[in-house]
Amino acid sequence: MSLDEWQKRWVESKNKSDYGKWQLTAGKFFGDPEKDKGIQTTQDWKYYALSARFEPIGNENQTLVIQFTVKHEQAIDCGGGYVKVYPADINQEQIHSDSVYCIMFGPDICGTIHEKVHVILSYKEKYHLITKNITCKHDELTHLYTLIIRPNNTYAVKIDNEVVANGTLEEDWDFLLPRKIKDENATKPADWDERLKIEDPNEPKPDDWDERELIPDPESKQPRDWDSSMDGQWEPPMIPNPNYKGIWKPKIIDNPNYQGEWVQPDIDNPDYVPDDTLYRYEGLGVIGLDLWQVGHLYYNQLNIIWLHCYH
Repeated sequence: MSLDEWQKRWVESKNKSDYGKWQLTAGKFFGDPEKDKGIQTTQDWKYYALSARFEPIGNENQTLVIQFTVKHEQAIDCGGGYVKVYPADINQEQIHSDSVYCIMFGPDICGTIHEKVHVILSYKEKYHLITKNITCKHDELTHLYTLIIRPNNTYAVKIDNEVVANGTLEEDWDFLLPRKIKDENATKPADWDERLKIEDPNEPKPDDWDERELIPDPESKQPRDWDSSMDGQWEPPMIPNPNYKGIWKPKIIDNPNYQGEWVQPDIDNPDYVPDDTLYRYEGLGVIGLDLWQVGHLYYNQLNIIWLHCYH
């Protein structure tokens, strides 16, 4: 790709006057100085907004594939390496961070705490983040990121052609209300036994078990001058019981009637409405890079964008 070719294909947003500038380069290390040229951010601590238009497409009954390569040539501290797919009618010269998009996909890094792959899909004018945590690559090498969305409402995310996440759109995004909900009218049965262990009901206390901590002193005698009419009934002083064994408790055994912790049962959600078209997008026509960068980011030209639908 020549300098003129990429500048004709890619449009820089004019929404802000201080967006960071891009350059066409093969970077510091490469396989081929010409074939490996790609677009690269050039300034730290800058916002970037760049986009390219393609023939509008829809993916009804087709598989949608978004694929691109990223190289964080400068050890990045914080910044995005994702792409956004916009509707075809968007004004490219006014793209900004709040512009409406359909799909956002790719790596996002901030230190070593936040290293994730974003997969954000628009559905009924709301953005929905994937509920799975997908870790992105955090090094200075080139990596290939691929998102596949199929018409059977399944998806796959690949990094360097290895699947790192897959499943169904319904299960891994919160597009729809849940199929099942807790039955708020259900109550725990009165005889439900949640005790894992119990005292052995069949173990009797030994006859000679002495629970008295104190006993009257058997060697104490009533004083000779004790006058019961004036001093009251004499009682011997209490002393520690030499035969005291403590409070008797039967041994603990497994509860034969244990039923486990009671869980409120699920019922069908009356408000749940299925949708077989979660995967479907219409009028996709612009791919964009709307980013905040602390370190330099390099997009490899060889697979800068591959957005394709096929049966």
